[in-house]
Amino acid sequence: MLDQALLQRAPKVLLHDHLDGGLRPATVVELAKELGHQLPTTDVDDLAAWFLQGGEGSDLVTYLAAFEHTVGVMQTPDAIERVAFECVEDLAADGVVHAEIRHAPELSTARGLTCEEVLAAIDTGVRAAMRGREITVRLLTCAIRNEDRSGEAFEAAIRSRDAGSLVVGVDLAGAEAGHPAADHADALRRAADAGLHVTLHGGEAAGPEYVADALDHGAERLGHGVRVVEDIAADGRLGPTAQRVHAGEVPLEVCPTSNVHTGVAPTVAEHPFGRLRELGFRVTVNTDNRLMSGVTPTSELAAVAEAFDLVLDDLEDLQLTAAGAAFLGPDERVELAARVQRGFAALRP
Repeated sequence: MLDQALLQRAPKVLLHDHLDGGLRPATVVELAKELGHQLPTTDVDDLAAWFLQGGEGSDLVTYLAAFEHTVGVMQTPDAIERVAFECVEDLAADGVVHAEIRHAPELSTARGLTCEEVLAAIDTGVRAAMRGREITVRLLTCAIRNEDRSGEAFEAAIRSRDAGSLVVGVDLAGAEAGHPAADHADALRRAADAGLHVTLHGGEAAGPEYVADALDHGAERLGHGVRVVEDIAADGRLGPTAQRVHAGEVPLEVCPTSNVHTGVAPTVAEHPFGRLRELGFRVTVNTDNRLMSGVTPTSELAAVAEAFDLVLDDLEDLQLTAAGAAFLGPDERVELAARVQRGFAALRP
């Protein structure tokens, strides 16, 4: 039986989790008081409900509006370090053995921090939290696609990586429709040429043309990517963009509950996850924004298991797919896969 306790013990590989979308409500309240940031409410339970209600918007723009109050308190090194520490602490407690956490540093520069200083604070908090815990963490640097600071953010990522930080890749996040990756082609090329991995949001709030655009600009993985299903005929024939994703074995960082909240699917059971998996796409299961969507890695696994009648072997396969797609070295990926296999073996009678 896939009960909650068993699923929590299952080793999980998380590829798509936004740092500013996963704060503890109590931390938001405490940091807001310290920084003088005005919240809708200072009652922790009410604030948690407010974030979830805001997260359950009918589109991505509505969903993203709730981030005003998380990035609003992530404006000092101490605050950012704390948020990063607690993020890793929470993921490790939920059975995550490898996580790739992303943040757009430009969102944390309102009080004078540079993008590089933001990345350094995240790195410090993450490293402190990893000590003594059985979790590896890598960092992805986002740029906001409807702004013009991708060059600044990605140059900071390169310098941070060169200084020995945990940064391994870059991403474009934020409002997708009307803001293609092509708008940031130079910054993306510079990051890739410098050896950083590229995962791009695409096919979340816009159709297959944005998936193709992400691939055209170096995406090794797709953040969400699920609207590629619109390029698949009823009889399973793949259109040109779906063929590129399928033939290229491009991993999809699927976040079902978040997609329900942003209007991609009416329910998890009606999410494209099932069809894409049946057709052999490389799907993985992720949280996106734990606070705004009221999810954990365990609850998201439970949701897809229930919706698509998955068994333990299926869940192990999903984690192994994620391990194979992790932005790690070849030997590290092999070790991560072995760790996942050992963990699932321990769950079986």
